[in-house]
Amino acid sequence: MADAKSYIIESLDTGLRLMRLFLSHDTLSVTDAAGELGVARSTAHRVLSTLEARGFATRDASGRGYAAGPELVTLGRPAGYGPEIRARLQVVLDSAAGATGETVGVAALIGDQVVITDGRESPHPVRAVLETGRVHPAHATSAGKLLLAGLTSEQVLALYPSERLPELTGRTLTSRTGLLAELARVRSVGRADSVGESVVGMNAVAVPLAGNSWRDRLALTASMPADRGSEPDLSRHAVALHGAAALLPTEAA
Repeated sequence: MADAKSYIIESLDTGLRLMRLFLSHDTLSVTDAAGELGVARSTAHRVLSTLEARGFATRDASGRGYAAGPELVTLGRPAGYGPEIRARLQVVLDSAAGATGETVGVAALIGDQVVITDGRESPHPVRAVLETGRVHPAHATSAGKLLLAGLTSEQVLALYPSERLPELTGRTLTSRTGLLAELARVRSVGRADSVGESVVGMNAVAVPLAGNSWRDRLALTASMPADRGSEPDLSRHAVALHGAAALLPTEAA
């Protein structure tokens, strides 16, 4: 019986190996890709151009490199589900829940949606409900905006090809232009808020939790009723979440 390697299609193999590079690199130049794969620059350029045409790669802000495209961002299995990372997150969630007294969660990005992978529910009689496994439109949530801010503008534009965005409440951002401006603000302050943008009467704040690339970034969130979620409350909770996030054990621990 022939070895499986004898059936490898070289160009397809190069494309698949290049896509894997996007799991650990935010951007790749043609030279970078050629060096990592051990192929000629012309070959790397052809493969990247093909991936771009199919939505698996997109040009970065400089125009000289490439980032993961919307198809790859959507297909990539989100972080936060594996048993190892879930175990490491327990101390973070316990600390965040104790410090805020509100419902806290860990969220991952899947395309233009976010999914809550784990969390703790507040002991308050009136509280935000923890919805583990449920997806929400990223542009309307604090976790979603925080994670979208970790993408390049080109990736965001590819995920949102239309200027008009779905409206969930009267406070939801409904324009791509407005979303891009909000993401710039999120990058500058290191946190994202949602003030009745996803659910009327519910506010939330999110901070970065982990990850060096779009593939493994997570958001740590605190959600609460609006009467406990004023701007001072959200700022205070953001500080507590940053403190909890800093407790995340390293993989070697």
